[in-house]
Amino acid sequence: MSSTSGKAFDLGLVRRILGYARPYKAYFYWSIVLTVLLALISPVRPYLIEYTVNHYILYYQFQGLLKMTLIMLFLLGVQTLIQYFHSFLTNSLGQSVIKDMRVETFNTILYSRLKFFDKTPLGQLNTRTISDLETIADVFSDGLIEIVGSILQILALMGFMFYSDFRLTLVVLAPIPILFAGTLVFQKSIKKAFTSVRTEVAALNSFLQEHITGISLIQIFAREDQEMNKFKKINGRYRDANIRSNFSYSVFFPFVEIISALSMGLLIWYGSARILSHDLSPGLVVSFLLYINLLFRPIRDLADKFNTLQLGMVSAGRIFYLFDHKEFTPDLGKAIPPPFEGKIEFENVWFAYNEDDWVLKNISFTVNPGQTIALVGATGAGKSSIIQILSRFYEINKGSIKLDGIDIREYSLQDLRSRIKTVQQDVFLFSNTIAENIRMGDMGITDQKIRIAAERVGAHSFIERLPASYSYNVMERGGTLSIGQAQLLSFIRALVHDPKILVLDEATSSVDHETEEMIQEAILKLMEGRTSIIIAHRLSTIGHVDKIILLDKGEIKEIGSHQELLKKGGAYKRLYDLQFNSQGIRA
Repeated sequence: MSSTSGKAFDLGLVRRILGYARPYKAYFYWSIVLTVLLALISPVRPYLIEYTVNHYILYYQFQGLLKMTLIMLFLLGVQTLIQYFHSFLTNSLGQSVIKDMRVETFNTILYSRLKFFDKTPLGQLNTRTISDLETIADVFSDGLIEIVGSILQILALMGFMFYSDFRLTLVVLAPIPILFAGTLVFQKSIKKAFTSVRTEVAALNSFLQEHITGISLIQIFAREDQEMNKFKKINGRYRDANIRSNFSYSVFFPFVEIISALSMGLLIWYGSARILSHDLSPGLVVSFLLYINLLFRPIRDLADKFNTLQLGMVSAGRIFYLFDHKEFTPDLGKAIPPPFEGKIEFENVWFAYNEDDWVLKNISFTVNPGQTIALVGATGAGKSSIIQILSRFYEINKGSIKLDGIDIREYSLQDLRSRIKTVQQDVFLFSNTIAENIRMGDMGITDQKIRIAAERVGAHSFIERLPASYSYNVMERGGTLSIGQAQLLSFIRALVHDPKILVLDEATSSVDHETEEMIQEAILKLMEGRTSIIIAHRLSTIGHVDKIILLDKGEIKEIGSHQELLKKGGAYKRLYDLQFNSQGIRA
């Protein structure tokens, strides 16, 4: 996912960013007002110092000096107060904008179809949601408005300088073209360095996300040293990218100081000559020393702020690329009112994750309300893909899928998925309480319902033994529970949501034999009155189902009951014999 405009300043991106500031226009307008005030105040102090030197210091007028000192202290206090509110407003504006953008970013991620996540590293999405958005906040607090302020301050200072003495101003500003040329070189260098930094930090986040998630596998295979070497390389590239950006600054800032010193040297040389010829007042030379200091500071800052804006453009390009290339499942259907029976029909369904690489080929079958079917076959036969397309996590290429005679695309996604619940082989639990992991945000599910479901599944006793019982925090990914305990919670979760269609994706494969026997009866109760689909590898668990569908390389090879397929003596019979013979059991 890339996507930068390639421009140092992209007006289209700036307009889009400013669009998010519209709800906070009061902050924005006041920030502009204070920016203008700061720019206008900055040249006043040198002018007052010039006046003080020429009218009071040279004539030993202590009272006048005291009066002007008090005026300048008051002005400094006002400037400090304006600066405080300016910083507060610009930072508040930036944080308010990225709060809204972060919500939109997470909303985009949340509703993206699974195909999007198949090709997008999770670490990259973390970078978009956190680092890139913080960079956009800097566009307001340290970028766009600051650039406007710096430009206004430069114009105000130059206006005062030209008004005070045109010839002296031309002399001290003679090195400015050299500064502008150096700034252009700096801009190109730093933009390239910033882009490299953003790319490398995304790569670093992706690596960390993947390897922290898979830390147990790394330790099982004793791959710590090898993975550490990979991390060092990625971390080294990130360091080098930052060093390149720092190198540009380390050259540019001394360059600005040299130009500033050159201007001061010209001022002293030319100004002193005119003072000696009584053509210039000493106070004006003193004020010009301050003007030069005040002038070169915003020029240097302008380059820095412009780079902040450039970095914001890079990040904004990435964020808006995510917004504009939304990979959502089309949700044009509507809620279908009850009753819902749970009849499933696949009619000549073809499906491919990648174009023309067919995972499912001409799949047709019907499951009547209340029936239970089992999908069996080798790994990669297409069993899980049938489940994925039933809930529209992926879109089919050809054919149709109907629920109660209505094409699934005519249901709203919310309505469709609320009727189907899946108990997965790899159970995912959030870092939250047991009750909240079961409830999944549905406040209509009471604690009493959760308890009753836990008792039916046979999990109540182990939950009660946990500290805090149903309020026990399972930690990230259920790390404090065993695989079997987590699997039991997934059964409770499916039961309390009371779906009409239940999918069991090899749901007992991760539990021990004793636990499996304990929940088999609960599974049968769970499937009562529901249309159920079981994905099974162990054929011993599906003898009770109404229909078995044997898949091979995306095609249906056989359909029938357990006994019918055994009598047929085809592929299912061979698979059955292979499994039971391998276990030392005679069929």
